Amino acid sequence: MGYIAPNLSAIVGSAVASKLMGTAGGLGALAKMPACNVQLLDAKRKTLAGFSIATSQFRVGYLEQTEVFQSTPPALRTRACRLIAAKSTLAARIDSIRGDPTGKDGRNLLEEIQPPPAKLPKPLPVPDSEPKKKRGGSRLRKMKERYAQTDMMKLANRMQFGIPEESSLGQSVLTFKEKSYGSSGATSGLTSSLAFTLVQGIELSNPQVQGNVLGSGAQSTFLRRAHFQKSGGPNSWLLLRNH
Repeated sequence: MGYIAPNLSAIVGSAVASKLMGTAGGLGALAKMPACNVQLLDAKRKTLAGFSIATSQFRVGYLEQTEVFQSTPPALRTRACRLIAAKSTLAARIDSIRGDPTGKDGRNLLEEIQPPPAKLPKPLPVPDSEPKKKRGGSRLRKMKERYAQTDMMKLANRMQFGIPEESSLGQSVLTFKEKSYGSSGATSGLTSSLAFTLVQGIELSNPQVQGNVLGSGAQSTFLRRAHFQKSGGPNSWLLLRNH
């Protein structure tokens, strides 16, 4: 198998490569087969006699006999099987056209399948050693300049001693007072429209009529200066001229 399919043998091994080629019908047929069908070659469906297949094992064919699949943790074997099938299909296509008889491409594909090496623990520092001097560099200086406090920010943070600063509570109280001053012309809710008279006892009257007849302070001042006099109906005014 190292002569017929060197790249495929480098990934799955000579035994598994011969089984894949025999089941598919040759190297050319295996190269034309998609990767999703390669991983199902010789896959046996388990009959659970009516039970659920949700917890059944993932169906894998000859690829479960490879060294990479056996060394993979059970939680990652599904992804490993798909990756092995994809790389095996590429290697079979390379071997079908005799692209690399040495099998170097197959070994490179095998390195892509294998997991990266685990991170080694960081060694402890040498005891009684001086701390290393770390230079900031231009990148760190530019970052400090970008987020540095500007002169305007420094001036905004300054406070004068002896002068109370404005607060949101004082502004709201001032606004409330202005609104209360503007609504001083409203009629009191304690004003009653019932009046006691000598003739009829209780009489229903309008308490605002007295104010409308006499007029407000501005109206009385205007009438006194213009020599107006109220006479007749409530809306009749006479202008008195001095002859």
